[in-house]
Amino acid sequence: MSRRGLAAVASVLDQAASSATNILVLVLAARLSSASGFADFSMVYVTFSVLLGLNMAYVGQSLVLEKGERLGAECRSAVGFTAAGSAAVGGLLAVVGLALPGATGTAFLSLGLVLPLVLLQDGLRYCFSALRAPERALAADALRLVCVVAALAVQPEGASAGRLVLAWGLSALPALGLGLWLLRPYVRGGRADLRPYLRRGHLGQRFVVEFAVGNGSSQLAVLGLGVFATPLAVGALRGATTLFGPLNVLFNSANAFGPPVLGRLGGKRATVRATAALGLVLAAVGAGWATALYLLPDRLGRELLGDTWAGASALLPATGAQYAVMGLGTCALLTLRVLAPKATLSLQVVFSLLSVGLLLGGYALWGVAGAAWGLAAGSALKALAAWWRVTRLPAAAAARDDDPVPAPAA
Repeated sequence: MSRRGLAAVASVLDQAASSATNILVLVLAARLSSASGFADFSMVYVTFSVLLGLNMAYVGQSLVLEKGERLGAECRSAVGFTAAGSAAVGGLLAVVGLALPGATGTAFLSLGLVLPLVLLQDGLRYCFSALRAPERALAADALRLVCVVAALAVQPEGASAGRLVLAWGLSALPALGLGLWLLRPYVRGGRADLRPYLRRGHLGQRFVVEFAVGNGSSQLAVLGLGVFATPLAVGALRGATTLFGPLNVLFNSANAFGPPVLGRLGGKRATVRATAALGLVLAAVGAGWATALYLLPDRLGRELLGDTWAGASALLPATGAQYAVMGLGTCALLTLRVLAPKATLSLQVVFSLLSVGLLLGGYALWGVAGAAWGLAAGSALKALAAWWRVTRLPAAAAARDDDPVPAPAA
């Protein structure tokens, strides 16, 4: 297998390790906690997930678009900004935790204490992506997975949310140490400069707005459906979406590790050819996964989702169609991210809000099945608009990059 093929496999495996970590953390915490304790832990973990997404958008997504001889210094700057920013936010969370009463306050205090560790460890993935060394990210994230499972597995049953948060956060230390050691050869001699992250017009500011709109619109859709629909309808829709979790791994891998590879193809034609082929592959995988789930025997389906399977299985055609077109849309947005990074914001704003409207309108007309097909229609329209925007780019949208990735220092 070629080096590029090995890098692609390592990228997917790394995303899978990261996703598995998040899933197992919640499963183990739920098994160890009381109902109220898990509620506190969930609140803290949702807060962490939002902060992680903001850091990914502001620092990670802009970093993977960097290239050239200064890439090592850019990675050092990204690590420095993440460390400083997470320490500041962690301090605020600690103050909030001290102000809140009881176990909830203790849990947020614990998050404030460990936030720099967990954000910095995750942020190293984007440094390795920009450096086109995903196998190093995989090594660190695999160690993170092993350590967090071991740390939570030895906690006593009924452990408080604060204790679980501390165990989860401190277990990032070995992976953080390994990641910094693996990164050191690339950044040695480089000088960190945090000023670009604080300047108006930094590209990460646009990506933060995109994240906020996408995340906010999805929350608004769930809120709206919760107001108008029954809890069973909401559970069915979430259950159907959960079954497509493996595809999210592929989509996230494309977004995280695609730009550095595509950025070296040199020009619009080569980039579009590569992303179009990838989009067709992802669409075919989505359709195949949906077909496999649709043909799954009810007995096995109930093993996966319990009583929710009956409602979720009826939505598989619509959700499968949504994920198939999401593969095409993801690659269209990836193309724009590489060739014209500022072109994605308006698309995300307009079509994320449109998807919310189609979801609620579909439910009003045809119930929960209509809501699922509304989401599919929104994803299809976003993909169509994104590819149309790609065709409008000038042929010289991206100059050829002949600058090598900096080699590890001796």
